[in-house]
Amino acid sequence: MSKPASGRLVSLDALRGFDMFWIMSGEHIIHALAKATGWQIFIWMSEQLHHTVWNGITFYDMIFPLFLFISGISMPYSVQKRMQLAGVTAAFELPREEKNRLYLSMLRRTLILLILGMIVNGLLAFKGYHNTRFASVLGRIGLAWFFAGMIYLNNDVGKQVLWLLLLLLGYWAMMVFIPVPGYGAGVLTMDGSLESYIDRLLLPGKLHDGVHDPEGILSTIPAIGTALMGMLTGTFLRWEGFSMSKKALSLFLSGIILIALGLLWDHFFPINKRLWTSSFVVYVGGWSLLLLSFFYWIIDVAGFRRWAFPFIIIGTNSILIYMCAEGLVNFGYTADYIFGGMIRQVALVWQPVLIAVSVTSVQLIFLYLLYRNKLFLKI
Repeated sequence: MSKPASGRLVSLDALRGFDMFWIMSGEHIIHALAKATGWQIFIWMSEQLHHTVWNGITFYDMIFPLFLFISGISMPYSVQKRMQLAGVTAAFELPREEKNRLYLSMLRRTLILLILGMIVNGLLAFKGYHNTRFASVLGRIGLAWFFAGMIYLNNDVGKQVLWLLLLLLGYWAMMVFIPVPGYGAGVLTMDGSLESYIDRLLLPGKLHDGVHDPEGILSTIPAIGTALMGMLTGTFLRWEGFSMSKKALSLFLSGIILIALGLLWDHFFPINKRLWTSSFVVYVGGWSLLLLSFFYWIIDVAGFRRWAFPFIIIGTNSILIYMCAEGLVNFGYTADYIFGGMIRQVALVWQPVLIAVSVTSVQLIFLYLLYRNKLFLKI
């Protein structure tokens, strides 16, 4: 744990917290409300809080790439002080010695995320090499952020955009034109895709779906694009050529354009979260920009922050609450100990709703205590 750095972009913490809220317990509240009320609005929201089986997209499919996108935005802010001390205006102009220190720090962070991801997968309850899943959500965040960071630190904005295009178009070309033994080229099914074949060939241990892993090797390439898109966005937010209001509007309009491009590309390369297709990167990147524009406008431009406080305390300890919510801490036991007696007095149909709310309350109290004492898990 460590104290947070000053000068944080508050809207970014809030958006990160909004994103993580649905994973840590928010989804359970909506699922319970859908069953208890039967209202169409909650039924629709509940449907959106499940992953798409294959092609297509739901809100739940966007949570992971949005988090990676936000991680990318943080990069230009994290190197800002180093740039000021070195007297440079762009990260690629940093002295070689400073870059080497950054590389080591980035490598350390990536290795920690890889290990934490395997712990979330159950590494501590080791059941043998072949029953261990090495790929993970946190691992993908670490790897994609690391390689996107290397591109960011060694190229100007124009070349970063070229790298982004190369990553997305290159992945599309490989998936469509390289044949898979026994299937041929361009077979974008779970067992027939090139991404799945590479995982079966090279990824050690157990795959998430037996023949395929959604956090596999080849699909890390477009995930680097997601992180790089965030870094380009962070660079734009730090740029002094626009007012904050114009930046918010630019983010919004850019988001609309990317959503349209993603939908267009979907006709040729389907939007698919499990394959992390290039159309998926573009489409979700558009929605990420839209969400960021709203949070940035309301919180940083207009100054309305109080409503976002629960999201802020989640966002400033997002990795910690993710690991806890994935099974390392039993918040349900504590919630039942505190609220269980009262909950069992209400009608049976409403008990799952109150149970989900009680778990969220315990999580928020836990995060608030950490926030109040300026304790943050820093990786």
